[in-house]
Amino acid sequence: MAASEKILRTCVHCGFCTATCPTYLLLGDELDSPRGRIYLIKDMLEGGKAASAEVVRHVDRCLSCLSCMTTCPSGVHYMHLVDHARAHIEETYPRPLGDRLLRALLAFVLPYPARFRVALYAAKLGQPFKGLVARLPQVGRRLAAMLDLAPAAMPAANATNRPGTFPALGGTASKRVALLRGCAQSVLRPDFNEAAIRLLNRHGVEVVHAQEGCCGALTHHMGKEDSSHALAKQAIDAWDAEIAKGLDAILVTASGCGTTIKDYGFMFREDPAYAEKAARVSALAKDVTEFCATLPLSEPVVESDLVVAYHSACSMQHGQGLRTEPKALLARVGFTVKDVPEGHICCGSAGTYNILQPEIAEKLRERKVANIERIRPDVIATGNIGCATQIGKGTAIPIVHTVELLDWATGGPKPAALVAHRPHLAAAE
Repeated sequence: MAASEKILRTCVHCGFCTATCPTYLLLGDELDSPRGRIYLIKDMLEGGKAASAEVVRHVDRCLSCLSCMTTCPSGVHYMHLVDHARAHIEETYPRPLGDRLLRALLAFVLPYPARFRVALYAAKLGQPFKGLVARLPQVGRRLAAMLDLAPAAMPAANATNRPGTFPALGGTASKRVALLRGCAQSVLRPDFNEAAIRLLNRHGVEVVHAQEGCCGALTHHMGKEDSSHALAKQAIDAWDAEIAKGLDAILVTASGCGTTIKDYGFMFREDPAYAEKAARVSALAKDVTEFCATLPLSEPVVESDLVVAYHSACSMQHGQGLRTEPKALLARVGFTVKDVPEGHICCGSAGTYNILQPEIAEKLRERKVANIERIRPDVIATGNIGCATQIGKGTAIPIVHTVELLDWATGGPKPAALVAHRPHLAAAE
């Protein structure tokens, strides 16, 4: 409450945030802007009230894209405020049964790779019945969105998707880092981390996969603090053990996870058992491109005239303030990089948002894809699995992680997504 009170007092209600808020741009409702939500949250928290249906409706529509924090001239830390509001909603608001069951299902499945893999196989079986599912009361449209997001084919098992150490090439490491395996990404696109390991090993970096599991971001943004804190503590304990052996950084290839991990120090600041450990982890946390920007990357061995549309995930540009590093790296290894028009506007992924708010998420995806296709790129690069999944469902342009292109350019294999789209890239090649 003390932290939220400080945030609430910082807001001067100037309205600058309304210009960059995706839901306000789409819906035109003041209560679906950061300023409007702050008003609702202030009334709820300062009055010691249980969450009302109106507050829940408008807070649920918030993507936590944090574009408002980039825009705000007063430095309002909206992220911590809306996180507090969601936790308060979870404690005080009796959601309809269908809503509770769906949220419980997401919290039970998504943070656990084995469960998530089984769920994806089930979703594939259920896709022919999507029309019937969509007609179910309360949750039908959202269940249909889940089926839509499931991949057409499951990625093959990956040898690097396991706990262990991956030594630097040549045997002598200049740096030692831990790399988050994560939850959903390790199932959907294990090739992201595989490319990161190859790239880092090639440049003299030893990589460790600890027994950390999910970082807790997905359930954190659903207001489920008990679940998110338990997952976060498991990750903190695993990484703290590696820190004791010597770590130069804790790297993350999913920027949504990175934003949360960098916030562990705040989340556990009042926990006597975890405050110091969480602060150590947060201090070492870096996005993989943030770290690679400090490495003397080798000269590119692949000459490519591919035009890359760089999609900066909201958690990357607004949450972590990383805007130029990924683009500079891609240009450094020879790609032509183009900014996406309206690049500050969310694609609609936002963790579980594209499941829980499918209508708004679909409109945002259409807007994002239209802007990407306007610049006619050969490939889309991003640094977040949620964005890759969301955007990939709306366009035929291949989408890859930034490190996949960096790896390919400096001696690694061509990204699988580009190989699969060879007809699309025939002219470019």
